[in-house]
Amino acid sequence: MSSNANSAAGGLTAVFARLIAATGPISIAHYMAESNARYYAARDPLGAAGDFVTAPEISQMFGELIGLWLADIWRRAGSPERPCYVELGPGRGTLARDALRAAKRGGLVPDVHFVETSPALISLQRTAHPSATWHHDLSSLPTDQPLLIVANEFLDALPVRQLVRAASGWRERMVGLDANGAFVPVVGTRPMDAAVPALFADAGEGAILEASPAAAAVVQDVAARIAVQGGAALFIDYGFVQPQLGSTLQAVRAHRKVDPFVEPGKADLTAHVDFASLAAIAEAAGARWLGTSEQGGWLAALGIGARAGALARAAPEAAEAIEAAALRLTAPAEMGTLFKVMGLAEPGWPDGAGFARVNAEGRA
Repeated sequence: MSSNANSAAGGLTAVFARLIAATGPISIAHYMAESNARYYAARDPLGAAGDFVTAPEISQMFGELIGLWLADIWRRAGSPERPCYVELGPGRGTLARDALRAAKRGGLVPDVHFVETSPALISLQRTAHPSATWHHDLSSLPTDQPLLIVANEFLDALPVRQLVRAASGWRERMVGLDANGAFVPVVGTRPMDAAVPALFADAGEGAILEASPAAAAVVQDVAARIAVQGGAALFIDYGFVQPQLGSTLQAVRAHRKVDPFVEPGKADLTAHVDFASLAAIAEAAGARWLGTSEQGGWLAALGIGARAGALARAAPEAAEAIEAAALRLTAPAEMGTLFKVMGLAEPGWPDGAGFARVNAEGRA
């Protein structure tokens, strides 16, 4: 345990330790939510000097293609007036910069709204987008304008709940203290069998089931809004399209995976996104599910190869770096397969470019 109680991590470590000692183990979701709130409030985590790099920081092509996708579906929907570009967790504002520049070429010049809670990142976003409007959550977004919503690597940082199959049945996976005062995962005592889908009810002992009520709530809110107001949404994250078991909780610090149960608040905690469940939630909330595609295939369908070629011809000295960036975004061994893109729209809006026609369980 850190001896520096005045540091962000030391303070949270001490808080968790006292809470667990006084009231017993806390849920994985509680641990993750508090850790990430502390983590993002205190720093800019992006880039080589930070802890991780996201797709918009890899290449301008990523944001440009998103902007062109938004402009295309907006135009084909009849170019409704007063559209809003809404980004959830916009980081440094890099994706928005590239997307809005490309969207403008397509005739789309929307109002800009950011949903962000980190003071450190809001400061950077204000420099890049001084005319934007900021929101702490979705509740204060406009209610009388069509919404074009982008969430890149946003859902993965929302807290997950974990259930574990014990000898006596399903229980919640919690965070407790071992004999040395270190944080460790432990099995809770309250029966949770009723919360487990029938598909996994008879899983073997030790099986872990993850769910993110927070991610479900965000997608439900977005879907309900665009169903009423008009618009479309893109959720881009690493995750899966078939229901699965196993813990995907991980921590990243200085571009390396670290133990998520050490120094809470000093590393980025994430978990894979269950896109199959979220597609069903979106449809139940009234939105049209456009599909869920692998990022590599989606970007290829939108023309990343042609865009990379144009950039290379304009800057031959950077051709190798441009090609490497395109491969990092699309190659199966890089981000191309692990990362998924889920599209939603108002039921009367047209199909979205780049999406295979698959159903909510991910089958063609």
